[in-house]
Amino acid sequence: MAQRFGGKHSPGGPAGPAAESYHGARVEPAGLRANLMFLPPVILAALSFGGGASGLVLGLGGAAVLVLGAWLLRNGLRAEAEFNARKVARRPAMPRKLAAAALSGIGIAIAAYANEPGLVAPVLFGLVAAALHVAAFGIDPMKDKGMEGIDTFQQDRVARAVTEAEAYLKAMTDAILRAGDRKIEARVARFQTAARELFRRVEEDPRDLTGARKYLTVYLMGARDATVKFADIYARTPDPQARADFEALLDDLEQNFAAQKTKMLLDDKTDLDVEIEVLRDRLQREGVARR
Repeated sequence: MAQRFGGKHSPGGPAGPAAESYHGARVEPAGLRANLMFLPPVILAALSFGGGASGLVLGLGGAAVLVLGAWLLRNGLRAEAEFNARKVARRPAMPRKLAAAALSGIGIAIAAYANEPGLVAPVLFGLVAAALHVAAFGIDPMKDKGMEGIDTFQQDRVARAVTEAEAYLKAMTDAILRAGDRKIEARVARFQTAARELFRRVEEDPRDLTGARKYLTVYLMGARDATVKFADIYARTPDPQARADFEALLDDLEQNFAAQKTKMLLDDKTDLDVEIEVLRDRLQREGVARR
């Protein structure tokens, strides 16, 4: 269904800048360069049809390896972006970018062998291709970030909870598209940004998971269900009252998420103040003068 374009200078558009709709937005990490990596296997597969049976098999095999490498590269770039966006993160379990470089080298080696049977030339072409891949896209994060003093068991629990919460947010995004309203889509995206800020806070300190669990499960599950029902109603009949009620619900949820994040920050400061006072008392008992 066609949608009317709306923006800052369009009739009925917002009077002020719409920058808040883009707060927390990030550029797609798997951009043009990564997408271009799907072009060589297409060309290789097309050229393989004129090389006889063996050339066809080798060409299609090399193209399949290159496609797998390009797919791993896209996932590796996205995993790296998620790693960089967090203050506390584990290194990727699988080095996808390095695997993509290796597969690119193997794919090019197979393609070279199809045109020049032997060992030296395909190996050299493969090594050069793998090296250029690493030079262009780099390697995966190899060390954990900010994990000192964090219970890995608790971190795993947080990771599972955040994964479940992200599934609720994705369901909200998919559902609200049926409403066909760009402004309400932007409003949902703004609430999701507030929710993800709480996710990041819990990831930084897994001890906060207990207090935030209902926000990551019950509240988001309710928000998803409300979004689905609203989208179904609004797609059939654009009811202004239903829209106002839904936006009010998002306002309340966003405020609650922000309040919970602030509460966790205050609790952490209280814990820090207590630890500082205990340490000062111990130093005084041991005769260390307080400056």
